[in-house]
Amino acid sequence: MTTLLEFKQVSKQYGMDTKALTDVNFAVREGEFVSIIGPSGAGKSTLLRCINRMIDASSGEILWNGVNILACKKNELKRLRTQMGMVFQHYNLVNRLSVIENVLHGRLGYKSTLEGILGLYSKEEKHQAFTILTTLGLEKQIYKRCDQLSGGQKQRVGIARALVQNPKMLLCDEPIASLDPNASKVIMDHLRTISTTMGITVIVNLHQVDAALKYSDRILGVNKGTIVYDGHPTGINREQLSRIYGSEVHEHQEELEELDELEGSYAR
Repeated sequence: MTTLLEFKQVSKQYGMDTKALTDVNFAVREGEFVSIIGPSGAGKSTLLRCINRMIDASSGEILWNGVNILACKKNELKRLRTQMGMVFQHYNLVNRLSVIENVLHGRLGYKSTLEGILGLYSKEEKHQAFTILTTLGLEKQIYKRCDQLSGGQKQRVGIARALVQNPKMLLCDEPIASLDPNASKVIMDHLRTISTTMGITVIVNLHQVDAALKYSDRILGVNKGTIVYDGHPTGINREQLSRIYGSEVHEHQEELEELDELEGSYAR
Protein backbone atom coordinates (compact mmCIF):
# COMPACT_ATOMS: atom_id res chain seq x y z
CA MET A 1 0.00 0.00 0.00
CA THR A 2 1.07 3.56 -0.73
CA THR A 3 2.26 5.83 2.08
CA LEU A 4 -0.27 8.66 2.36
CA LEU A 5 1.04 10.59 5.35
CA GLU A 6 4.47 10.90 6.95
CA PHE A 7 5.72 12.81 10.00
CA LYS A 8 9.46 13.58 10.02
CA GLN A 9 10.96 15.01 13.23
CA VAL A 10 7.79 16.99 13.94
CA SER A 11 7.77 19.15 17.08
CA LYS A 12 5.26 21.65 18.44
CA GLN A 13 6.06 24.22 21.09
CA TYR A 14 3.60 26.58 22.79
CA GLY A 15 5.30 29.69 24.16
CA MET A 16 8.80 29.45 25.62
CA ASP A 17 8.62 26.31 27.72
CA THR A 18 5.63 24.10 26.76
CA LYS A 19 6.57 21.39 24.26
CA ALA A 20 3.47 19.48 23.11
CA LEU A 21 5.28 17.26 20.56
CA THR A 22 8.95 16.30 20.35
CA ASP A 23 10.58 14.80 17.23
CA VAL A 24 7.55 12.72 16.19
CA ASN A 25 8.16 10.22 13.36
CA PHE A 26 5.65 7.84 11.79
CA ALA A 27 4.06 6.99 8.44
CA VAL A 28 0.49 5.97 7.58
CA ARG A 29 -0.53 3.93 4.55
CA GLU A 30 -3.67 4.28 2.44
CA GLY A 31 -6.65 2.47 3.97
CA GLU A 32 -5.04 2.00 7.39
CA PHE A 33 -7.06 2.38 10.61
CA VAL A 34 -4.76 3.97 13.20
CA SER A 35 -5.70 4.78 16.80
CA ILE A 36 -3.73 7.25 18.93
CA ILE A 37 -3.91 6.56 22.67
CA GLY A 38 -2.29 8.18 25.69
CA PRO A 39 -3.05 10.08 28.89
CA SER A 40 -4.73 13.49 28.97
CA GLY A 41 -2.29 16.21 27.91
CA ALA A 42 0.00 13.75 26.10
CA GLY A 43 -0.28 15.62 22.78
CA LYS A 44 -2.84 13.42 20.99
CA SER A 45 -5.07 16.28 19.80
CA THR A 46 -2.09 18.46 18.90
CA LEU A 47 -0.66 15.63 16.79
CA LEU A 48 -3.95 15.06 14.96
CA ARG A 49 -4.57 18.78 14.33
CA CYS A 50 -1.07 19.29 12.97
CA ILE A 51 -1.99 16.98 10.07
CA ASN A 52 -4.47 19.45 8.54
CA ARG A 53 -2.74 22.49 10.07
CA MET A 54 -5.55 23.44 12.40
CA ILE A 55 -2.42 23.73 14.54
CA ASP A 56 0.91 24.68 12.91
CA ALA A 57 3.83 22.48 13.89
CA SER A 58 6.94 24.37 15.02
CA SER A 59 9.46 22.27 13.12
CA GLY A 60 9.91 19.15 11.01
CA GLU A 61 8.03 17.97 7.92
CA ILE A 62 4.51 16.60 7.46
CA LEU A 63 4.31 14.96 4.06
CA TRP A 64 0.96 14.35 2.34
CA ASN A 65 1.50 12.29 -0.81
CA GLY A 66 5.05 13.63 -0.76
CA VAL A 67 4.02 17.30 -0.40
CA ASN A 68 5.20 19.12 2.76
CA ILE A 69 1.98 20.47 4.28
CA LEU A 70 3.92 22.93 6.44
CA ALA A 71 5.22 24.69 3.33
CA CYS A 72 1.79 25.03 1.64
CA LYS A 73 0.38 28.46 0.89
CA LYS A 74 -3.25 29.30 1.72
CA ASN A 75 -4.89 28.12 -1.55
CA GLU A 76 -2.87 24.92 -1.73
CA LEU A 77 -3.67 24.16 1.90
CA LYS A 78 -7.40 24.69 1.22
CA ARG A 79 -7.18 22.16 -1.64
CA LEU A 80 -5.30 19.61 0.49
CA ARG A 81 -7.80 19.97 3.34
CA THR A 82 -10.62 18.80 1.06
CA GLN A 83 -8.85 15.41 1.13
CA MET A 84 -8.88 15.30 4.96
CA GLY A 85 -12.29 15.03 6.62
CA MET A 86 -12.43 16.07 10.28
CA VAL A 87 -14.72 14.59 12.94
CA PHE A 88 -14.87 16.45 16.29
CA GLN A 89 -15.66 15.35 19.84
CA HIS A 90 -18.39 18.01 20.22
CA TYR A 91 -19.69 17.60 16.63
CA ASN A 92 -19.22 21.27 15.49
CA LEU A 93 -22.67 21.34 13.89
CA VAL A 94 -24.93 24.35 13.35
CA ASN A 95 -27.83 23.30 15.58
CA ARG A 96 -30.47 25.57 14.01
CA LEU A 97 -29.83 24.08 10.54
CA SER A 98 -31.12 20.76 9.22
CA VAL A 99 -29.09 17.58 9.00
CA ILE A 100 -28.76 17.83 5.20
CA GLU A 101 -27.65 21.49 5.40
CA ASN A 102 -24.95 20.60 7.93
CA VAL A 103 -23.70 17.74 5.77
CA LEU A 104 -23.51 19.93 2.66
CA HIS A 105 -21.19 22.28 4.58
CA GLY A 106 -18.59 19.58 3.92
CA ARG A 107 -18.54 20.78 0.30
CA LEU A 108 -17.52 24.36 1.22
CA GLY A 109 -13.85 23.61 0.55
CA TYR A 110 -14.77 23.17 -3.12
CA LYS A 111 -16.78 26.41 -3.32
CA SER A 112 -16.00 30.05 -3.97
CA THR A 113 -16.77 32.42 -1.09
CA LEU A 114 -19.96 33.62 -2.85
CA GLU A 115 -21.20 30.08 -3.55
CA GLY A 116 -20.61 29.22 0.11
CA ILE A 117 -22.51 32.27 1.39
CA LEU A 118 -25.46 31.59 -0.94
CA GLY A 119 -25.46 27.84 -0.21
CA LEU A 120 -25.25 26.88 -3.87
CA TYR A 121 -25.00 23.08 -4.12
CA SER A 122 -25.51 20.94 -7.20
CA LYS A 123 -28.09 18.18 -7.59
CA GLU A 124 -25.21 15.68 -7.55
CA GLU A 125 -23.89 17.04 -4.25
CA LYS A 126 -27.34 16.83 -2.66
CA HIS A 127 -27.81 13.28 -3.94
CA GLN A 128 -24.40 12.29 -2.52
CA ALA A 129 -25.33 13.75 0.87
CA PHE A 130 -28.63 11.80 0.86
CA THR A 131 -26.81 8.57 -0.02
CA ILE A 132 -24.21 8.98 2.74
CA LEU A 133 -26.86 9.82 5.36
CA THR A 134 -28.85 6.74 4.36
CA THR A 135 -25.73 4.57 4.64
CA LEU A 136 -25.22 5.92 8.17
CA GLY A 137 -28.83 5.12 9.14
CA LEU A 138 -30.04 8.74 9.23
CA GLU A 139 -32.57 8.71 6.38
CA LYS A 140 -35.43 9.62 8.78
CA GLN A 141 -33.49 12.57 10.24
CA ILE A 142 -32.46 14.28 6.98
CA TYR A 143 -34.74 17.34 7.41
CA LYS A 144 -34.63 17.53 11.21
CA ARG A 145 -32.83 20.38 12.93
CA CYS A 146 -29.60 19.16 14.48
CA ASP A 147 -30.64 20.30 17.96
CA GLN A 148 -33.35 17.59 17.83
CA LEU A 149 -30.80 14.76 17.52
CA SER A 150 -29.13 12.53 20.09
CA GLY A 151 -25.37 12.72 20.58
CA GLY A 152 -24.78 9.56 18.55
CA GLN A 153 -26.91 10.89 15.70
CA LYS A 154 -25.04 14.21 15.76
CA GLN A 155 -21.74 12.39 15.50
CA ARG A 156 -23.01 10.43 12.48
CA VAL A 157 -23.96 13.77 10.88
CA GLY A 158 -20.38 14.89 11.57
CA ILE A 159 -19.06 11.77 9.84
CA ALA A 160 -21.41 12.35 6.87
CA ARG A 161 -20.19 15.96 6.57
CA ALA A 162 -16.59 14.68 6.45
CA LEU A 163 -17.41 11.94 3.90
CA VAL A 164 -19.20 14.31 1.50
CA GLN A 165 -15.78 15.92 0.91
CA ASN A 166 -14.67 12.68 -0.80
CA PRO A 167 -11.64 12.55 1.50
CA LYS A 168 -8.71 10.18 1.41
CA MET A 169 -8.41 10.38 5.19
CA LEU A 170 -10.69 10.92 8.20
CA LEU A 171 -9.19 12.63 11.25
CA CYS A 172 -11.33 11.86 14.31
CA ASP A 173 -10.60 13.77 17.51
CA GLU A 174 -12.09 11.82 20.46
CA PRO A 175 -15.26 10.99 18.45
CA ILE A 176 -16.83 8.81 21.17
CA ALA A 177 -15.72 10.68 24.31
CA SER A 178 -19.16 12.27 24.82
CA LEU A 179 -21.20 9.16 23.96
CA ASP A 180 -22.67 6.23 25.88
CA PRO A 181 -21.34 2.70 25.15
CA ASN A 182 -24.08 1.78 22.65
CA ALA A 183 -23.69 4.99 20.62
CA SER A 184 -19.89 4.60 20.83
CA LYS A 185 -20.07 1.13 19.30
CA VAL A 186 -22.26 2.40 16.44
CA ILE A 187 -19.75 5.18 15.66
CA MET A 188 -16.70 2.89 15.82
CA ASP A 189 -18.45 0.26 13.67
CA HIS A 190 -19.19 2.92 11.04
CA LEU A 191 -15.59 4.22 11.09
CA ARG A 192 -14.22 0.68 10.70
CA THR A 193 -16.62 -0.01 7.80
CA ILE A 194 -15.63 3.26 6.12
CA SER A 195 -11.98 2.23 6.32
CA THR A 196 -12.58 -1.35 5.15
CA THR A 197 -15.15 -0.85 2.37
CA MET A 198 -14.25 2.64 1.09
CA GLY A 199 -10.47 2.37 1.51
CA ILE A 200 -10.40 5.65 3.45
CA THR A 201 -7.56 6.02 5.95
CA VAL A 202 -8.84 6.66 9.48
CA ILE A 203 -6.75 8.23 12.25
CA VAL A 204 -8.63 8.46 15.54
CA ASN A 205 -7.72 9.79 18.98
CA LEU A 206 -9.21 7.56 21.66
CA HIS A 207 -9.32 7.62 25.43
CA GLN A 208 -10.91 4.15 25.36
CA VAL A 209 -8.12 1.56 25.12
CA ASP A 210 -10.58 -1.30 24.58
CA ALA A 211 -11.96 0.41 21.44
CA ALA A 212 -8.43 0.98 20.12
CA LEU A 213 -7.58 -2.70 20.65
CA LYS A 214 -10.78 -3.88 18.96
CA TYR A 215 -10.95 -1.67 15.88
CA SER A 216 -7.39 -0.68 14.91
CA ASP A 217 -4.91 -2.03 12.40
CA ARG A 218 -2.28 -0.15 14.34
CA ILE A 219 -1.87 1.81 17.55
CA LEU A 220 0.30 4.84 18.29
CA GLY A 221 0.91 5.27 22.02
CA VAL A 222 1.79 8.86 22.98
CA ASN A 223 3.25 10.05 26.27
CA LYS A 224 4.56 13.57 26.95
CA GLY A 225 4.60 14.46 23.27
CA THR A 226 6.60 11.47 22.06
CA ILE A 227 5.53 8.17 20.50
CA VAL A 228 6.38 5.37 22.92
CA TYR A 229 4.52 2.59 21.06
CA ASP A 230 3.91 2.08 17.33
CA GLY A 231 2.59 -1.31 16.38
CA HIS A 232 -0.21 -3.86 16.13
CA PRO A 233 -2.89 -4.01 18.87
CA THR A 234 -1.71 -7.51 19.81
CA GLY A 235 1.59 -5.96 20.92
CA ILE A 236 -0.15 -3.98 23.66
CA ASN A 237 0.36 -5.65 27.03
CA ARG A 238 0.55 -4.52 30.66
CA GLU A 239 4.12 -3.29 30.23
CA GLN A 240 3.30 -1.27 27.10
CA LEU A 241 0.24 0.30 28.73
CA SER A 242 2.44 1.34 31.67
CA ARG A 243 4.87 3.01 29.24
CA ILE A 244 2.03 4.83 27.50
CA TYR A 245 -0.03 5.88 30.52
CA GLY A 246 2.59 6.10 33.27
CA SER A 247 0.96 6.98 36.58
CA GLU A 248 -2.51 7.06 34.96
CA VAL A 249 -2.36 3.35 34.05
CA HIS A 250 -4.57 2.48 37.05
CA GLU A 251 -7.47 4.23 35.27
CA HIS A 252 -7.38 1.40 32.72
CA GLN A 253 -7.59 -1.47 35.22
CA GLU A 254 -10.46 -3.10 33.31
CA GLU A 255 -8.46 -3.19 30.07
CA LEU A 256 -5.44 -4.53 31.98
CA GLU A 257 -7.51 -7.40 33.34
CA GLU A 258 -8.79 -8.17 29.83
CA LEU A 259 -5.20 -8.14 28.54
CA ASP A 260 -4.13 -10.54 31.30
CA GLU A 261 -6.95 -12.90 30.30
CA LEU A 262 -5.93 -12.71 26.64
CA GLU A 263 -2.28 -13.37 27.45
CA GLY A 264 -3.37 -16.32 29.61
CA SER A 265 -5.41 -17.78 26.77
CA TYR A 266 -2.43 -17.39 24.40
CA ALA A 267 -0.25 -19.28 26.90
CA ARG A 268 -2.77 -22.13 27.12
